[in-house]
Amino acid sequence: MDVTPPARLGRVALPGGRALGWAEWGPASGTPVVLCPGAGTSRWLGFGAGVVEELGVRLVSFDRPGLGVSDPDPGRTLESWPADVAAAARELGLGELRVVGFSQGAPFALACAWIARRVAVVSGADEVASCPEALPEGPRELVELTAADPVRAEAVFARLTPTVLWDMIVPGSPAVDRAVYEQPAFARAYRRAMEEAFAQGPAGYARDTVLAMGRWPYALEKVPVPVDLWYGELDTSHSPDRGQTLTRRIPGARRHLVPGVGGAVLWTHAREIIQTLLGDA
Repeated sequence: MDVTPPARLGRVALPGGRALGWAEWGPASGTPVVLCPGAGTSRWLGFGAGVVEELGVRLVSFDRPGLGVSDPDPGRTLESWPADVAAAARELGLGELRVVGFSQGAPFALACAWIARRVAVVSGADEVASCPEALPEGPRELVELTAADPVRAEAVFARLTPTVLWDMIVPGSPAVDRAVYEQPAFARAYRRAMEEAFAQGPAGYARDTVLAMGRWPYALEKVPVPVDLWYGELDTSHSPDRGQTLTRRIPGARRHLVPGVGGAVLWTHAREIIQTLLGDA
């Protein structure tokens, strides 16, 4: 569950003049795997330290527009993200893609299903707009606000800071997750990724959150590639039913419920996640 700094960093130009920030781990000639990071984190926080080298994976993480060093894209949508990824992948010579989305990165990863060979959703946020009644009162009110007044909701989310976000995630996590998040090296990397994500201000995070909490604009029942969903059995924050409903909505999707872990499953079970993502079954 160790994390390491990126092996390579850069920015890639997109059609129209914007640029996306990227970070890479593993061999440059390896099988491309694109990571869609979680809420309010940048390209800086990877996973699978040592595993990507062993399995020959070129892990690439992109900053979404307005986060980290990626240029803003006012009015962006979930549907515009795959176009950005496809254009960046062409410029970087990635070829056929496999995509993994962590936490709030889940809807962005699923949006890429039409340009990828396979998708993994890890501790994935649900399409909560489709099931607000299943949520506790606080999150339900935010989902309802997003549906009723997305501009106001975006302004509410723009009040958050990296410190507030850390305090929302870590202290209330299960002890097994805090054992990961609070390791000194991991905590430094996680906090750095948050600080970097907010380097341009909170607008990028706020837009991400409105998109994730709103209705997803693609048809889950038409996802054309294999999808694996990974949840820790102790995860109480990412999905009301730990992905059962989301799994049923995606044809042929497989849910992996990992015992003894919570939302940190991306780091505790990186090998299994990557091996499954590389498979063809």
